[in-house]
Amino acid sequence: MALVFHKLVSVNEALKLLEEKLGGIRPLGVIEVPLLESLNKVLAEDIRAPIDYPPFDRSMVDGYAIRSFDVAGASDVTPVQLKIVGKASIGSVPESHVGPGEAVEIATGAMIPRGADSVVMEEYVVRKGDTLTVYRPTAPGENINQAGSDISAGDYVLRAGTLITSREIAVLAGLGISRVKVYRPPKVTVFSTGVELVPPGELLATAKLYDVDGYVITSMLNELGAEATFKGILPDSYDAMKSAIADALEKSDIVITTGSTSAGYGDMIYKVFRDLGAELIVHGLKARPGKPTAIAVKDRKILFGLPGFPLSAMMNMYTIVAPVIMIMRGLEPNVELPKVKARLPFRFPAGRGFMELIPVQLVQNVDGSLSAYPLMTGSGSVAGIGLSDGFIAAEENREYFDENEEVTVNLFSPSLRIPELNIIGSNCPGIEVVLRVAGLTKSSRVISVGSMGGWIAIKRGDADIAGTHILDENTMQYNVHMPKIMGLENEVYIYRGYARRIGLLVKKGNPKNIKGFEDLLRPDVVIVNRNKGSGTRVLLDMKLRPLLKGERPEKAING
Repeated sequence: MALVFHKLVSVNEALKLLEEKLGGIRPLGVIEVPLLESLNKVLAEDIRAPIDYPPFDRSMVDGYAIRSFDVAGASDVTPVQLKIVGKASIGSVPESHVGPGEAVEIATGAMIPRGADSVVMEEYVVRKGDTLTVYRPTAPGENINQAGSDISAGDYVLRAGTLITSREIAVLAGLGISRVKVYRPPKVTVFSTGVELVPPGELLATAKLYDVDGYVITSMLNELGAEATFKGILPDSYDAMKSAIADALEKSDIVITTGSTSAGYGDMIYKVFRDLGAELIVHGLKARPGKPTAIAVKDRKILFGLPGFPLSAMMNMYTIVAPVIMIMRGLEPNVELPKVKARLPFRFPAGRGFMELIPVQLVQNVDGSLSAYPLMTGSGSVAGIGLSDGFIAAEENREYFDENEEVTVNLFSPSLRIPELNIIGSNCPGIEVVLRVAGLTKSSRVISVGSMGGWIAIKRGDADIAGTHILDENTMQYNVHMPKIMGLENEVYIYRGYARRIGLLVKKGNPKNIKGFEDLLRPDVVIVNRNKGSGTRVLLDMKLRPLLKGERPEKAING
């Protein structure tokens, strides 16, 4: 019997249910690790400096350690002569003492000899044998990095809860700290499910797909600081699935599966979770993409059953899994993705009872502002993952996003690079050839929104170039009528591209003997049509219209 989604819960409700069932989500314990192994982990204790830094007075320049009183009034006209009595080298305690009228040669970083209170730079002296002529005065403390001036022994230098990056490691190393106490990262085991999946690198048979989820989810977890292991694709067997997940649960804090979470007859993850003794607390989210999601708890261990479509699984990682990982690591639950403001180029429905996360591509307008072009590719899209710069969120109570509405874009990466050249409009394979020949592939972006979408992007100032092929049925000419329609006369140039041949593709041998447009009206013929607004669709509708006698093409043909 198929399981139905009896009660969908919001993302916030799901997190609350999980926290209540666990009696609170908290860090998993403290471990002590060598300094280099602490990178990307979270400090579990305050760090106080065990020593001063620097631990001794040291020279900041190459020159001579002197007493500032001895060179007061020194100038090019009235230089002062001092006697050189020794040399201070890096890593050695100076043997010489600086007395009245004396100087000690010193290297950058070397310890200041006793008696000196400043260092005169090499550029302002002349040495002849043991005699040093000084041509400028120094102030007390000049060019000296004093002991404890950076950090004093006993200072709090890092607080518990600090994420350790290379910068924190620099501080710890400088203070001589070789081991630190950190919160133990959660151990996560990841499985993919689906009879249709094969690992990348294997031969792809008909009706099969390469596994995306296992690789992207494991990578995301490791980016989040978890210790994630991908265990491959689970076999389509209840017993094998249950055994593998049970073994993983013994060794992990969290087990994540992708796929097998919807309401179909073949989806059994919820049953495996239950039969392992875990309590299923969520089966279905008010999220789009990401509705088919299962969450179960056994003792203090969590099982996440994420959707099988890659985009759905990734979005639920950001909304549900990532906050749990953050808390377990000792951080705040909100995953602070970098954000930018942008405006939407057109109106489109969103939300409507579900929290909806929509991937977008960013382009820079002529005035320097950003526009966010939504990728309406569907939750099964792989291209949408690679093309998008980030996503926007529509809350459950939203009905639509309006044209030119300002939105917050959550960036997937802090290193956002906006392309210099934006080509927005009809999909054109030839553009990629041109960009490669011109060496512009790294500095350009191509967004396919159809010919009319390209004209709108030109008018908004988003596009530098728009591919277009819109037919004027009155003149049977392409594109030249559009500047007047769009109010862009004298503001755009139209360059002729290349000619193309438009036709009907049929099975090899043309088994249904399709000869012309009239055959498309036959009940035994199915056509895969182009979208409205495309030049090819305009031409096709125009050719069909005389044959339809007033009937709409959408009702007269199969397809």
